[in-house]
Amino acid sequence: MAAFAYLLGDFTDFHRIGGFIRRSLAWRVFGQESVEETIAQVAATFQGWGYHPSNGAFGQFRTVLVQIMLINRSPLLQDMTTDALRRARESPALPSGARRGNLHGVHRAIAALGHAGPPPKPIHAVMPDLEGVPEPWAAMVERWHETSTLTPKVRGGFRSIVAKAGRWLAAEHPEIVEPAQWTRETCAAWVAALDRMTVGEHVQRRAGLDKRGGKPLSPRTKAGYLTATRTFFRDCQEWEWIPRRFDPVRALATPRSVVALIGPNPRVIADDIWAKLLWAGLNVEPEDFPTNTYGLCYPIELIRAVTLTWLFGGLRSDEISRLRTGCIRWQHDGFPIPGDSDEVLARDAVCLLDVATHKTGTSFTKPIDPLLGKAIEAWQDARPEQPKMLDRKTGEQVDFLFAHRAKRLANTYINTAVIPSLCRKVGVPTADVRGNITSHRARSTIASQLYNAKEPMTLFELQAWLPPEPGGHSALRQDHPEHAGQGLQRRRVLRAQRPDNRGPVDRDAVTSGAAASGEPWQYYDMGHGYCTYTFFEQCQHRMACAKCDFYSPKDSAKGHSSRPRATFNACSPASHSPTTSGPRLTTARPLWTSCWNGLSTFLLQPAPPRGRSERPPQ
Repeated sequence: MAAFAYLLGDFTDFHRIGGFIRRSLAWRVFGQESVEETIAQVAATFQGWGYHPSNGAFGQFRTVLVQIMLINRSPLLQDMTTDALRRARESPALPSGARRGNLHGVHRAIAALGHAGPPPKPIHAVMPDLEGVPEPWAAMVERWHETSTLTPKVRGGFRSIVAKAGRWLAAEHPEIVEPAQWTRETCAAWVAALDRMTVGEHVQRRAGLDKRGGKPLSPRTKAGYLTATRTFFRDCQEWEWIPRRFDPVRALATPRSVVALIGPNPRVIADDIWAKLLWAGLNVEPEDFPTNTYGLCYPIELIRAVTLTWLFGGLRSDEISRLRTGCIRWQHDGFPIPGDSDEVLARDAVCLLDVATHKTGTSFTKPIDPLLGKAIEAWQDARPEQPKMLDRKTGEQVDFLFAHRAKRLANTYINTAVIPSLCRKVGVPTADVRGNITSHRARSTIASQLYNAKEPMTLFELQAWLPPEPGGHSALRQDHPEHAGQGLQRRRVLRAQRPDNRGPVDRDAVTSGAAASGEPWQYYDMGHGYCTYTFFEQCQHRMACAKCDFYSPKDSAKGHSSRPRATFNACSPASHSPTTSGPRLTTARPLWTSCWNGLSTFLLQPAPPRGRSERPPQ
């Protein structure tokens, strides 16, 4: 009956007759051969992007494609033009919800086959209308939002903050309804109100505020609110939308009492937890990660590459997800070589990683651990061909490295999947005394290791290797991709990031000959204790250290005697006395400790014999 109505009466209101198998209807109308040929062409495109034929999403794409055929009254791909797909998107016969969302994927496949233009940008979240705000104020905020050249995320955040200022006006100063009425006195009142504001005041949506509601705003939040308000008024004055009645930079400046509370807060992950996470990342197995009905959400090669990039790359989550194919290069003495070359020893080859334009600067190149380079190359070999995608940071159509099923890896994948899986594998909690273990905390941990290693990186080298945070000394960075010091940086990165290369040496045991008789002479700091096993890098039981005969906990007498004294008593005469008992360990020290050691050595030098004019070196 539906086929007769479709052919004789142009009936297309399929949503009015309930659920039925549209594929069978298309066979009766167009013929099974032509319908299946079109489905096979689109299915080949989806399989090339990484979809499996048994995947449930693949079946939904097929249903949407058949619906497009019926709406367009043709099963041929060449008839599915951009206008035809636009009509299908507007047709009520296409069900709303998940199937309407799958239309975007079908449109991309048809565009990849060359029969239509690219689909319109999907709208994942629609900006809600401003509520509780005076109409003139809301109109000016929307006008600024449409005119500003800031990134969409920043524009949306500033829009919400300025709307909150409008709600504050409606509650405290109802006579002020538009930005042109603001004065220096209004700015002072707004700054004072922000200084005393709590979480949840003057907001439009209260979802998720049950635990945080009523708490004072943090200093960084106060500074961010003032930055948004200052930017809004500055732009309105510069664009001559409102008269210049005050200077936003001075009238809406962040108070010194708030600025004094803002500073660096590197939440370094504890050494013992970080060592376990490194071990888990180097031994990732498919059963360690969550699965769905059809298996792993991503191929295991992609998961390994993402995990090692987080553990060894020192990158932000957005920088990891925006890496591009071909970002790995190998060099030896400044000359490029293939990554699988047998002519050059692995220890002499430098693995370079090209990082795209990031949060605080342009693209640059950094040396990395060859383990990471090999993992990325393994994923590139197994990576299905993906369509080019838009990089919102640069506005380019690029091939993202971590892309699967025609979608870029989400920025939140490390926090929601990688870190919980690694913590579950080694039995450590996902939070410590400093908060949740997040992707960004790895940057602070890696930076601390590079600076406190046996051969530490200088501040200039560290700034060249690690992208600085906003407000950092970006002018000191050396971003030339073929920087001459990359070989030295590579060696220091390897020695700092490998747990088996951070073993302190007991000088007394070596010089006295006790090491030759079997006494431990090398101690590997594991955070919670020391390991005296010489072949620590080959140990297969690092998770059961407490029961090992080679383990020395830090809270024991042996552990206390094995600690590097110079780190804690840099100026103590006992730390320089040759009669001090206990092993003397050669470990990395912070810069200030090294300076104090040199000064104390100079001050504690014995006076020269009388009659000699030589002075100790300064």
